[in-house]
Amino acid sequence: MTQDVSTPDGAGSLTRRAIPAAVVVVGAAAGVGVAWNHRDGAGPGANAAGSGYAGGSAAASTPLATLDQIPAGGGLILDKAAVVLTKDQAGDVKAFSAVCTHQGCTVSEVSGGTINCPCHGSKFDVTSGAPVAGPASTPLPPVQVSVHDNAVFPA
Repeated sequence: MTQDVSTPDGAGSLTRRAIPAAVVVVGAAAGVGVAWNHRDGAGPGANAAGSGYAGGSAAASTPLATLDQIPAGGGLILDKAAVVLTKDQAGDVKAFSAVCTHQGCTVSEVSGGTINCPCHGSKFDVTSGAPVAGPASTPLPPVQVSVHDNAVFPA
């Protein structure tokens, strides 16, 4: 013997059709969240402005690196800050977001005068951040830094 149990106006009941619809809605919401996080070329570890470094007054007193850590004619990738620091032969330091503008991967090395992304082969000029090879068409965003006391600090 079966017994029909109903709730007022169908409250609290889920149909077989409602479950897949709920899954689609939750999945879409998650997709929007991921897309929002990666907007404007920002990727994991990047801030909303796309600079790749969150900064802040407490962080400004902590150096990103010492000048000795950055090889002349090369660079240093700071994964935690999502920043790549470069230094030319004269000792001038530049900083860029370490997040590739093609699809948001983190660059992996600085060599041969370029900042290199491992995901799709984009290469960026160490002095300007401009793309010189690969699919990226937008330069790496510059990050403001200051150099004093033999160290590089967020500006």
